[in-house]
Amino acid sequence: MTDNSSATVRITVTADRTVGLALGALGVLAFSMSLPATRVAVQQLDPWFVAFGRAVGAALLAWAYLRLTAAPRPTRAQWRRLVIVALGVVVGFPLFTSLALMTQTSAHGAVVIAVLPAMTAVFAVLRAGERPPPLFWVASIGGLLAVLGFLAVSGAVGAALSAPDLFLLAAVVLCGLGYAEGGALARELGGARTICWALLLSLPVTVPVMVVAAVAAPPRADAVAWSAFGYLTAVSMFLGFFAWYAGLARGGVAQVGQIQLAQPVLTLLWSALLLGEAVTPGSIAAAVAVLACVVLTQRTRAGAPVPVAGRP
Repeated sequence: MTDNSSATVRITVTADRTVGLALGALGVLAFSMSLPATRVAVQQLDPWFVAFGRAVGAALLAWAYLRLTAAPRPTRAQWRRLVIVALGVVVGFPLFTSLALMTQTSAHGAVVIAVLPAMTAVFAVLRAGERPPPLFWVASIGGLLAVLGFLAVSGAVGAALSAPDLFLLAAVVLCGLGYAEGGALARELGGARTICWALLLSLPVTVPVMVVAAVAAPPRADAVAWSAFGYLTAVSMFLGFFAWYAGLARGGVAQVGQIQLAQPVLTLLWSALLLGEAVTPGSIAAAVAVLACVVLTQRTRAGAPVPVAGRP
């Protein structure tokens, strides 16, 4: 009986990791176009309007989803944790990337975003109580170096650290925090409800800022810019998180978070298709190296989540 029970547990854990990996990959695919879409949108729309307007639009979608599903309200403790999620992925990342991409290309942004998987793993330890083994960190660093090496060879890395770079670094830190906290909270609320409640919680901030930005610089843009804004609203800020947070919750924040190593390469691909940037043959080698590292991280056994002192 004990052996059968153990086998059942192993099968269940493996199935959860597989589903989590698939959902995480779907989320990364959705997010990989965020930087190019932001770059297109902020060329004609105010970056503050883009950052906060997309959050308001996504919040309307979230309200409809929660009403249709009759979702129960979060507990007081869950509301406190949703504040962290909102700070990271609803306000922080969209705002700082919008400010950065006013003057920087999405390819350059992909350089800094390559640090995001490592940052997510760090916060998975601090906030989600996970303990990845040493081999996991070796594979993660290997994937990060492969991405940065490819981007350096392709000329996407600049020599100086500019203000846009600082904006992007701030975006990465806040996003990693929001990913880890949201992934852990999704174990209780589910991926869809986690992002939906975070969006609604942010409305007292996002609505006033959007209105002020719209009054200061009335939004006028062509169909391409509005299409990019629509993508950021419906996919990057809303639907993508359904899969992403569900994947983090089922497969582990640290492990599934490493799928983001493929995001910079995908972002460069979208940049080439949408913005006309050249894609070098080295992208194939980089993609193979990154995927190998991702596979290695998935073959390591992450430590079970443990209580983290001081976590609300």
